[in-house]
Amino acid sequence: MSQSETHATALTLYPEDSREAVALLKQAVPLMVRHNIPPNPVHYALWYTYSKGQEPELNRHLDRVVKDFDCFPPESAAKLFRDYIIRHELEDARAGQQQAINLVDDMERDVSQSMKSNLNFQTSLGQCMEMLEEPVNERLPTILSELQQSTQLMQDQQELFLSQLHSAQNEIKSLRDKLERAQLAATLDGLTKVLNRATFTRLLEHALSNAPHGVALVMLDIDHFKQFNDQYGHPLGDRVLEHVGQVLRNSLPPEALAARYGGEEFCVILQNCPDITNVHTFAEQLRLKIQSLRIKARGTDEVLDTVTASFGVALAKTGDNVESLLTRADDALYRAKRNGRNRVS
Repeated sequence: MSQSETHATALTLYPEDSREAVALLKQAVPLMVRHNIPPNPVHYALWYTYSKGQEPELNRHLDRVVKDFDCFPPESAAKLFRDYIIRHELEDARAGQQQAINLVDDMERDVSQSMKSNLNFQTSLGQCMEMLEEPVNERLPTILSELQQSTQLMQDQQELFLSQLHSAQNEIKSLRDKLERAQLAATLDGLTKVLNRATFTRLLEHALSNAPHGVALVMLDIDHFKQFNDQYGHPLGDRVLEHVGQVLRNSLPPEALAARYGGEEFCVILQNCPDITNVHTFAEQLRLKIQSLRIKARGTDEVLDTVTASFGVALAKTGDNVESLLTRADDALYRAKRNGRNRVS
């Protein structure tokens, strides 16, 4: 991306004039000071955007981070910056990589065609020299020989150039693969390998916008997870989250999407669900699979504990948006917890 294009993108993201920008900074800086957040460009961008209030999902993330942690984790800041501030630049970079690949492919095709033409010309010259047993002009063989040598030199140079093009192709394709892996990593939760919250919210919004009828939401929360962490330690807590993520990945029907919503809370988007009974049945199957998990001590296979989860389900209605559907599923989840946990509400 050129400097002018980067500048245009920044203006699109932050179109405020000086007075508006100062007002936003007056809101952002005290927030950073209040939460002991280091003043660096990433943090400024996050809390400036927070103050604008145009990314409610980012605001919820930031509120939760400052609530759950004594200090602002650098990895959280980097991830939020990537997911909300520069996500369009990642898409532009991928498009640019593909354009470069197409350009090099076209150049390779053109050079290959040129080499083939030169080879044909070289062959013709050789045939002509064989035919000229007695030259009409005593300098003609010398001229043809020099021309043949020049053609051979051109052929050698083009072969070298083609080799360099092949190397460039491989390097660009390698960069594209790395970018695709980075983009995939940007959509997934690193621990559980299901979608992260930002991607989940975007896909749920897309599903509700395109076909709201038949969209359902399942929310689940691992029971007594803090108590489990306190008793056995965070490494075992992470293993619980990994196992639950694996259960979700292995249990999804077609077109369903699973995500880690935050902490020990997960969500599943179901599509083409005719009624709430089907959603309840799916959630109940998940509940039983999670209940069958056994957490064992490493090395001894001693069973330390079982895992259970509480579930709330909701079916989208006309006029639902992401916020309203999440609220109804969340309310159902807390009813399940109040009624004894390890159940579907």
